[in-house]
Amino acid sequence: MAPDTSQDWRTPSTDALFDTVMRLESRDELQRFFRDLCTRHELEELSARWTVVQLLDEGLSYRRIAEATGVSTTTVTRINEWLNHGTGGYRLALRRLREAQA
Repeated sequence: MAPDTSQDWRTPSTDALFDTVMRLESRDELQRFFRDLCTRHELEELSARWTVVQLLDEGLSYRRIAEATGVSTTTVTRINEWLNHGTGGYRLALRRLREAQA
């Protein structure tokens, strides 16, 4: 099943959140904001999902990724669908990360 790439999740509230994040200027500011915004569990889940994206991009198997991150293979499959057929956000972030590391 392909990811739902409709735009109905975009609301004034999501726009306000993203506008706010874009105005933060340092890692420390981002860390403080996200720690106040999210529970520890939510932060762990978001971080695990980003790790899954990076490991998929490196070509690791679903099983190895699940073992390394603690997420289910079902979640790895869903993230892979978004990575390959989503809105391009994961690919953009990966490219920017590579550029920053070069």
